[in-house]
Amino acid sequence: MPSLVLDPAHPLSDLYYRKARYKILWGGRGSAKSWGVAEALIRMAAALPLRILCVREFQNSIKESSHRMLVDTIARLGLTSWFHVTETSIKSRAGAEFMFMGLHRNYNSIRSIVGINIVWAEEAHSISALSWRVLIPTIREEGSEIWLTFNMMDEQDATYQLFVANPRPRSIIHKLNYDSNPFFPEVLREEMEADKKIDYHLYEHIWLGMPLKISDAIVLNHKYTVRAFDDDLWQRAYRVHMGMDFGYSQDPAALLRFFILEKDQDPDGKKRLYIEHEAYGTGVELEELPQFMDSVPGARDWPIKADSSRPETISFLRRAGFPIDAAEKWEGCVKDGVTYLRGFDEIVIHPRCVNTAREARLWRWKTDPKVVDEKGQPQVLPVLVDAHNHSWDGVRYGLDGYITRGGSLGLWARLS
Repeated sequence: MPSLVLDPAHPLSDLYYRKARYKILWGGRGSAKSWGVAEALIRMAAALPLRILCVREFQNSIKESSHRMLVDTIARLGLTSWFHVTETSIKSRAGAEFMFMGLHRNYNSIRSIVGINIVWAEEAHSISALSWRVLIPTIREEGSEIWLTFNMMDEQDATYQLFVANPRPRSIIHKLNYDSNPFFPEVLREEMEADKKIDYHLYEHIWLGMPLKISDAIVLNHKYTVRAFDDDLWQRAYRVHMGMDFGYSQDPAALLRFFILEKDQDPDGKKRLYIEHEAYGTGVELEELPQFMDSVPGARDWPIKADSSRPETISFLRRAGFPIDAAEKWEGCVKDGVTYLRGFDEIVIHPRCVNTAREARLWRWKTDPKVVDEKGQPQVLPVLVDAHNHSWDGVRYGLDGYITRGGSLGLWARLS
């Protein structure tokens, strides 16, 4: 079958044919970066007794790792008989072994790992500077390599600064976008063209790998930040909130756990919303939802508010032992929710909530590209783009009773 990895004219072939300490593939979506890495690693593991470590900053379960992509690649290459696959590991008849690990707060385990030949850091934009300081010296086998794949988020991200803005010695760096992929699927092309028409800056960011520009079109512009906070900080709050958005077809399902600290409870005297845990996945089947939800601490203890358009799903989850009910909806409830969210002094997203942070950057108001201001920014229209909002729909549902019609104060908010 055609292979970009085996095509010497394609940048992905450098993964397979060239040696380098660092191999960095970054850019926009749809470029086949991750699939190229998976193919190169499987081909190498079929022939050599390599120890390959696959890492992300946050990995709560094997489903959040690159395990599935590697297994699919084994099948695609017709090498199923050459590998032994379990739910948590992959080994080849040549003696190669794949391991999977999350980096965040796992530093002692990382330091104890020995004999690694190749590290693949997927979604590397979310890896912190501290994690890199621990990981890099650990990979010290002769000829060992560190491979990175990531889509651009922000030029100030530690990964971009460490490996692209300031390249390290013996590095191969390629920026790849959708136009580097001759097999770019038509369904993604449709999404790309839609983004290009609706919000050109968003198109540049997602598909051309450019840094996201600060814009008034971003719904939560200047309101959110991504930083770690203590896992027991929620105990200062009156309560924990849980909100869930059910996925449809290719739309992801999202369960969020968060809490509010009033000014007299917050360490800095500000009213803040703290988002501390997320479950986020596409194609989660009904029977998989209980396990999916159990990945969020306290999901069977705290009341969950969910999308009222799926009463049959809510009933199923109630029978499965979750205290879940439908959130109220009304005409204009989404905009009322936005007004409420923007009323916080700050929204703090824990770094482990990768998808919530990504959607905070991408959730947009519609813009008119034909009308621009003196800064070249397109005119922002009072119409929300129905995309990149699944985590935030979950947050809105979880604030049922706090968010009310017309932005008025709800019963629970008044009591607090």
